[in-house]
Amino acid sequence: MRHTVIFASAFATLVTASAWASDLPGKGITVQPIQSTISEESFQTLLVSRALEKLGYTVNKPSEVDYNVGYTSIASGDATFTAVNWQPLHDDMYAAAGGDKKFYREGVFVSGAAQGYLIDKKSADQYNITNIAQLKDPKIAKIFDTNGDGKADMMGCSPGWGCEAVINHQNKAFDLEKTVEVSHGNYAAMMADTITRFKEGKPVLYYTWTPYWVSDVMKPGKDVVWLQVPFSSLPGEQKNIDTKLPNGANYGFPVNTMHIVAIRYGRRKTRRRRNCSPS
Repeated sequence: MRHTVIFASAFATLVTASAWASDLPGKGITVQPIQSTISEESFQTLLVSRALEKLGYTVNKPSEVDYNVGYTSIASGDATFTAVNWQPLHDDMYAAAGGDKKFYREGVFVSGAAQGYLIDKKSADQYNITNIAQLKDPKIAKIFDTNGDGKADMMGCSPGWGCEAVINHQNKAFDLEKTVEVSHGNYAAMMADTITRFKEGKPVLYYTWTPYWVSDVMKPGKDVVWLQVPFSSLPGEQKNIDTKLPNGANYGFPVNTMHIVAIRYGRRKTRRRRNCSPS
């Protein structure tokens, strides 16, 4: 899937046309970036931070917090922006923290972000597994049992991430609770264990997203395969989204876009040497 970073749209989220005036708009203003604890998000955050510095803003070191805390911090004025808003994955958290009344969100930073469930290609080919619903069969589920309880062990994501709610919802909606055990925890640590198992030739079942480096280590189509889902089913703000693609395939998640979300002008605590919006 093609991923496009649109710098002009990203910067437009945080700055106005006056940014190009000779008098730098950020002079004397300090901003506070915020992101999750996943280190790979630093790339997007630093891109925006460097642009703001060029416009005269003083940019603090990014604060690392859970997404829920991040949105509420921006809404309350304790932080200025995040460069890792996923739409529609984060829609529930975005809405709960105040939505468009408290946040400024325009343009697209990254497009074509996919998510879903994958298994090793060896198991997929050997047992003809193409759909996650097949894990309702105890015999199929047992293939991915790592602790001896007879259930498939699925690697989920970090607690508090938007994917956690979707995975838990779908595990119930697809009637997998009796045969699939989902583990949520530190994503980086869990993925390290999953990659180790894969390199040892053992079956793996995990959630991931793109763009992300994992798919360069375990390549979809070559090393692992995406599993489809039996029907569309999402929680909360996403409940009415049909995740079926134009070609008829359904991987359970809509294609996401990533955005910069900033505090609205009227929510700023102060304009000078405090957390504030450059917009």
